[in-house]
Amino acid sequence: MEYVYAALLLHKAGKKVDNASLKKVLEAAGAKTDEARIKALVSALEGVNIEDAIKKAAAPVAAAPAAAPAGGEAKKEEKSEADKAKDEESAGAGLAALFG
Repeated sequence: MEYVYAALLLHKAGKKVDNASLKKVLEAAGAKTDEARIKALVSALEGVNIEDAIKKAAAPVAAAPAAAPAGGEAKKEEKSEADKAKDEESAGAGLAALFG
């Protein structure tokens, strides 16, 4: 997961996500580096629009139901909190799968 975080950090800083810069970020964070994993991530990100991928991964979490019926509001809110936690977990898992 730290490899994906490093790639996102480089992207957010406006830097190119390549083998050397990814390795530098990981080493600066004190993480052990694996050249094969770095190369795999960089090649997996070739041609990927990271901004679009982030928006698509976050879209289900941001979506909210339009209106709840008056009779079941309290019950829906309790269920909604549990569902919200599950949605956040699944969105994170989807993002991880997207970046390898």
